[in-house]
Amino acid sequence: MTHARVACTVENLSLDLDLALPPGITALVGPPSSGKTLLLEIIAGFAPAGVGRILIDDAIVFDAASRVNLPARRRHCGYVPARDSLFPRMTVRQNLMFAAARWARLERHKRVAEMLERFELADALDLNPRELSPSRRLRAEIARALMAEPRLLLVDDRAPDESLLRILSSAFDGPVLLVTADLDLCYANAAHLALLEAGRIVQYGPARDVIEHPESLASARLLGFANLFSASIAALDPGRNQSRLECDAFTLAAPYLKGHLKGDRVSVAIRAEDVRVHAGEIEPGVNFLPATLLRTSERPRAVLLEFAGGIAARLSREQFEQQKDNRSWQVEFPPAALRVF
Repeated sequence: MTHARVACTVENLSLDLDLALPPGITALVGPPSSGKTLLLEIIAGFAPAGVGRILIDDAIVFDAASRVNLPARRRHCGYVPARDSLFPRMTVRQNLMFAAARWARLERHKRVAEMLERFELADALDLNPRELSPSRRLRAEIARALMAEPRLLLVDDRAPDESLLRILSSAFDGPVLLVTADLDLCYANAAHLALLEAGRIVQYGPARDVIEHPESLASARLLGFANLFSASIAALDPGRNQSRLECDAFTLAAPYLKGHLKGDRVSVAIRAEDVRVHAGEIEPGVNFLPATLLRTSERPRAVLLEFAGGIAARLSREQFEQQKDNRSWQVEFPPAALRVF
């Protein structure tokens, strides 16, 4: 088991969390200054942990109560920092050879050759790291970290691609803690996802479950939900599996909210890509709202429409071209797409 339970304050940044890391990739997502890098440095032994306990593969590497605090070199962590860490005066192969120094010469050469082949770097073995693209330098850094056969791999925010994560998953069967802001990458490649805000885990679980089902307003914000509204529950109908929510400027129909009472204050969230946009003259349906378009802005492969009242919708370029001449607008919040906390 790999498990970190820590509480500390370093340079006005406080951490207070309990995180278990099973085998596979666990993605760590959070805003700037939320403590992501600090957490990695504490686990690796590069920053003080304050109070708590850290276990790596069932071995205690830090325990404040019994005053155990192993140095970084004895924690068996592979650590890939946010900045390039390859030795610039060595070739790619020499960087890996340095990490493989504990083996005899023939075994060392064999292991380095296998790792270069696995990470698709065989054609770059005699190049200086500066000659590589950022994505290939990252491959070389991860390959070097794995040469030491770590029990845990920590990767700070380095924007890996999907092919690299597939190679990593096949090359290393231990736990990986990966800092990233790419939710698509998390959905496709991470086994688990931890959302970190102000030094605390606000939600943790299987990556796809967390992304699809945020449990709080804080989780929805971290997951990029653009539409966030306060509401009160005006009606509950378990027989019809319906709820009616009164927001400041409109009323919404939602699925039945088990465990809530009429009059409860709740928060409503919906992703911009789940909001549907229609011409104003069509016959309205459930959760259709008249809307005033304020502005549009370009996004990669999409257009973001911002309406009065804090409503945002994301359309493909083709969808926007079909509707850009609308004289009036309606937005639709499909009940199944609403998340209520």
